[in-house]
Amino acid sequence: MTSGFLEDASFNQSPDFGDADLFNDDKPLREAAVRYGLDLKALAACGKDYGSAETLDLGRVANENPPKLRTADGKGNRIDFVEFHPAYHALMAKSIGWGIHSSAHDGSEPASPMTSRAVRLYLATQAESGHLCPVTMTHACIGALEAEPALLAKWRPKILSRQYDPLPLPWWEKSGLTLGMGMTERQGGTDVRANITQAMAVGDHVEISGHKWFMSAPMCDAFLVLAQGDGGLTCYLMPRYRPDGSQNGLRFQRLKDKLGNKSNASSEVEFHAAYAERVGPEGAGVRTIIEMVNLTRLDCAIASAGQMRFGLSQALNHIRNRSVFQRRLIDQPAMRAVVADMALELEAQVALVFRLAHAVDKNEAAYTRLLTPAVKYLVCKSTPQVVYESLECLGGNGYTEDLPMARLYREAPLNAIWEGSGNVMALDVLRVAGRQREATMETVTALARAASQAFDVQPLVSALERTLKSRDAERRARFLCEGLARIAALAALAETNSPFASLYGETRFAGGRFAQFGTNDLGSAEVALLDRAFAA
Repeated sequence: MTSGFLEDASFNQSPDFGDADLFNDDKPLREAAVRYGLDLKALAACGKDYGSAETLDLGRVANENPPKLRTADGKGNRIDFVEFHPAYHALMAKSIGWGIHSSAHDGSEPASPMTSRAVRLYLATQAESGHLCPVTMTHACIGALEAEPALLAKWRPKILSRQYDPLPLPWWEKSGLTLGMGMTERQGGTDVRANITQAMAVGDHVEISGHKWFMSAPMCDAFLVLAQGDGGLTCYLMPRYRPDGSQNGLRFQRLKDKLGNKSNASSEVEFHAAYAERVGPEGAGVRTIIEMVNLTRLDCAIASAGQMRFGLSQALNHIRNRSVFQRRLIDQPAMRAVVADMALELEAQVALVFRLAHAVDKNEAAYTRLLTPAVKYLVCKSTPQVVYESLECLGGNGYTEDLPMARLYREAPLNAIWEGSGNVMALDVLRVAGRQREATMETVTALARAASQAFDVQPLVSALERTLKSRDAERRARFLCEGLARIAALAALAETNSPFASLYGETRFAGGRFAQFGTNDLGSAEVALLDRAFAA
């Protein structure tokens, strides 16, 4: 006879999630890696590393101990130093070591470098997302710096180094670098052309005075920033230290108190005659930095897909091991319907994000330019719903800070906001379609042809075409964006001969679909979807 105390109720508990093989246990991911000819052994090692209990706990600790801004030392000397917990530094060293910042550019993977790196990012974000902000920006900065070859040649070796060096030193004294980005200002936000920060020419460089309202990862060694030069809005590279080794004129005002993403510092900063060098032509700041932004947008989609997978894995781990009303949760039809429906969504979105990454590898310019904002829109905006449904599978425990789902839920909305929110993505799709109409229609036709192997999408394609030509195009921009992304997701499934392609079409395109997971009738495919998902 038990006393009925808490300790007596240790039975019927799901085990802690840890020491998981995040790569091999994820069948849609592994099949994508096989499809694109990636190094399966290396990716499996990466998946085990990020799925280890030790690494997962680093993520917890880094978020429970957020960074602190030290504007001055004890004597009042300005230092503008952001102090991070050792767990954050350990995660940074791990991701830098896996080359998530560099492998797409350093020639180490000549076959499909962007796709292989995308797999590692997808795995890393399951352990912890915040530290990947500077890792992503360091990776993406190459796209912008290519507009200034001499500057890139000078910085490139240390940018691509796989040694993480957190010391606050001039960049030329360090073994490895990270780079950040500062675009938005308090008065303009997304409208960067309204920026008021000024760049004044001084010999072979400029000195920038002004501010940025959001500048994440302030301990990076340099930042790509936008400022108004003599010829208009221009992109500049601003290092933390001036060429003489003195501290540059960056004055951090405070760190943002964010909903989630606690491990990563996001700052408000003023520039006081800060030294910087021009990147790209004068007045072409947006055109220059957009090459960086397109890569970070792709990363937002990849990371969000990884977050959804981690949420689904948490749900699966629980429902396989928890019994309610004398039956395991996974044996209960209503629960199976919910989880299978989420698994179906992941099948499509994983296929889609890696199809997009592979398109970058293959230089499919029309596809990547049109689909990058659309894919970011769909995948990132799907993540909060999938994560929430996964959280609900754990019941009240999922809502507590003792388990990772609460942190994941706070993280889930972020990628849909960063690098352009939903409306910005939808309008970008509209802008591309307007400027590159012929290439856009060729891309849409090819997508529709592939998708139609699984489900007739022509009614939707016709509706998209009518809307695009109408006066309501801007008002219906989200319809255009999501419709395009859904067709691309179905096409990605069909191109891989997925057994779930037709089912995805029927449940996502046919009329009368409800909004919540578990309301779709998946029929016999439910078993196959769960079998694949249960590999974890």
